[in-house]
Amino acid sequence: MEKTKKFSKAGLLGYFVKGSVGLFVACIAASIVMTALNTVIPKVIGFTIDSVLGDVPVPEEYGGIVGMFGGIERLKRDIWLIALVTVGIALATLAFRYCSTYFNHRADNTLMRRMRNSLFTHIQRLPLSWHSENNTGDIIQRCTSDADTISNFVSGQLVSLVRIMLMMTLSLVFMFATDVKLAAVAAAFIPPIIGYSLFYFVKAHKAFKTCDEQEGVLSTYAQENLTGVRVVRAFGRERYERDKFEKQNSYYTGLWVRLNKFMALYWTSSDFVAALQLLFIIVLGTVFCVNGNMTVGDLVAFISYNTMMIWPVRQLGRIISNLSKANVSLGRLAEVMNAEEEAYGADEGGLSGDIVFDGVGFEYEADKPVLKGVSFTVPQGTTLGIVGGTGSGKSTVACLMDGLYAPTSGRITIGGRDLTEIPPATLRRNVGFVMQEGYIYSRTIAENIAIAVDDGSAERVAHAAETACLDGNVEGFANGYDTIVGERGVTLSGGQKQRVAIARTLIRGTPYMIFDDSLSAVDSDTDAKIRAQLRKECKGVTTVIIAHRLTTVMHADNIIVMDGGRVAEQGSHKQLLERNGIYKRIYDLQMALPDELKEEAAHA
Repeated sequence: MEKTKKFSKAGLLGYFVKGSVGLFVACIAASIVMTALNTVIPKVIGFTIDSVLGDVPVPEEYGGIVGMFGGIERLKRDIWLIALVTVGIALATLAFRYCSTYFNHRADNTLMRRMRNSLFTHIQRLPLSWHSENNTGDIIQRCTSDADTISNFVSGQLVSLVRIMLMMTLSLVFMFATDVKLAAVAAAFIPPIIGYSLFYFVKAHKAFKTCDEQEGVLSTYAQENLTGVRVVRAFGRERYERDKFEKQNSYYTGLWVRLNKFMALYWTSSDFVAALQLLFIIVLGTVFCVNGNMTVGDLVAFISYNTMMIWPVRQLGRIISNLSKANVSLGRLAEVMNAEEEAYGADEGGLSGDIVFDGVGFEYEADKPVLKGVSFTVPQGTTLGIVGGTGSGKSTVACLMDGLYAPTSGRITIGGRDLTEIPPATLRRNVGFVMQEGYIYSRTIAENIAIAVDDGSAERVAHAAETACLDGNVEGFANGYDTIVGERGVTLSGGQKQRVAIARTLIRGTPYMIFDDSLSAVDSDTDAKIRAQLRKECKGVTTVIIAHRLTTVMHADNIIVMDGGRVAEQGSHKQLLERNGIYKRIYDLQMALPDELKEEAAHA
């Protein structure tokens, strides 16, 4: 079995960026040219102040360029030429800025698309146990908010880091070339600012993680409330739900307020340090100019370079602080991507043979067994009925048959082949499973039925609906099978939802079928009709029917009674009645109720 690839945070980032590297490189290249052009303008301004407007001799390194424009005298006379050159450099800078932004946005969109596709595809392959342990709201929050945080960091901050480092390097080079002493003073402030940023990065890391986790909790509250809105309204719990949401929202907001206060302190203090550094530069530079150690043009250019340098240094602090958020988000996505996928395998074709449970035990949580030594056999082509009280393990048996969970002990076989050796693709191609609560999508009735197959023709959909005794209801809808049922099938009754789920399974025509209490919401008359249709349409199909209503399972070839995670009784309807055990007590209780159930029992 191939194991899921495990990612470190850096490895996961590299995996996500794959496919957009070329675009990011183009963005960085354009950014480098743009930065280099930006550093030319202060030199032009300094030269203009000293040699064009003033009387400082033209530096040797400028001699060739000045000669191209007809010499210094012509530049003094036609100063508009320098303005033209400055505008040209600015326009070139603007063009490269556009290229940088364009490639950055394309790279960002490519990165985001790859992240979304990778996360969604991986989550689709994760086992049911993983989904049971993780809240839907938190999963959605990771795939949206956390993914956005990483995307914004890579495209907004990580790419800027290259430009910032280049800007700092070029600025320092020009500053030291202008005046070593003043440049040393300016550079002395860089380590404290970076160290200060690192200090805040360490402090803010845990706070960002807590905020991220609490946003997931808030998303879960909202998701559960919106999907269960009918229950909330039915019990008049609007105020309770509002108060619960407001409490979590206030706590979540308070976390961000405290974190923002912390970050505001950082930005305010770093502003003070930056202003202090600039003050030193202006004061010392003015002294140097008065003493004749520096020209006015050089001071203006130096201040420009210092401004170019100090802002990237402060941005470096911001990038480091944002790195904490990206690091947290990357860690949360790594937890998802590193979760072990279900080895789905390839469809090997049909399955046949008996279903055998041999001493099967199962635990959802350690040391809390749900099934204990369950053993029974379902011969091929027969029907097994399973009854028992709530929490007795009936639905767990169904999930184990479909391979949604693996037994903790014992083994389950189909045709003598262990379920753990059968690829899930093969198992689920051959086993139809109607769950207790069949999920209904916000689509048409026809689409909800045909979603289980690739070729869901109108004829197949209609035939499946007829077998599930749904066709009569559908004919009463204005748009028939094209009727939109709303989110989670809100416009359908409970019985209609169950019949849509049954039709969805029947359309697949699998050799094994499991019905997990899937007739609980229909009346006894419809129940009988559906079972009659199933016996007619599913001849030779190995069927497992789980139910609370005994009339649903009376026709089964074999019935097992679950109690406390064990098989308490087993046999046909007649045999179980003769034993005068749990089944007989349930039968007496149910038959003491409506007359229609008694008639149904007699008929069965």
